[in-house]
Amino acid sequence: MENKPDNFTIEEQLVHSQEDLWRIFRIMAEFVEGFEQMSKIKPSIVVFGSARVKPDHKYYKLTVQVAKEIVKKGFGIITGGGPGIMEAANRGAKEAGGSSTGINIELPHEQNANPYIDKDKLLSFRYFFVRKLMFFKYAQGYILMPGGFGTIDESFEVLTLIQTGKTTKFPVVLMGSEYWNSLIEWVKEKQLKDGYISPEDLDLFSITDDPAEAARIICEFHKGKKFTPNF
Repeated sequence: MENKPDNFTIEEQLVHSQEDLWRIFRIMAEFVEGFEQMSKIKPSIVVFGSARVKPDHKYYKLTVQVAKEIVKKGFGIITGGGPGIMEAANRGAKEAGGSSTGINIELPHEQNANPYIDKDKLLSFRYFFVRKLMFFKYAQGYILMPGGFGTIDESFEVLTLIQTGKTTKFPVVLMGSEYWNSLIEWVKEKQLKDGYISPEDLDLFSITDDPAEAARIICEFHKGKKFTPNF
């Protein structure tokens, strides 16, 4: 006969309830601190991409250049605060004299913040969903570089928020066409042809490998518009 776990005792239920209550307060504290700090930064563009890319990689170098071009247009840079593409974007912003923000995440295998983040613009979060909200609320646009599961997750969530009207529309630029092209073809062949998305959903993003063009797309989108949080 299959053994079934005993039900929680009343005492154990109370302990779990108290733990959840304190967890709510920790989450609230992260939101309050994040909103307070992020509201002070200048209009900025978020750059997503792999943490595993080394400084000699072509996409690291491309990210440094696009960050510099974005800073030239008057925007700051926001990243996840870690190494790889994130470091490259913060580095480009720093070298160009622009605002460089890092929204770091506490992980079991510690992710150290990169050294190119402005000292007063480094935030660290325990919860992924709180961290994500900071990106989505305060970004004035996105540069999506090649990356792993996290990058794909963030990329499709950004597009979903725009598609469903849950956030203000903002420019999304995919860079590294060699990486993205096969995924976009799959989107067209499977999602579009089978009716899971609409033809206009393909207009939610642009693809380019030219840093100056990426910065121009973002700048043109915002011409004459007021910068505000997205929701």
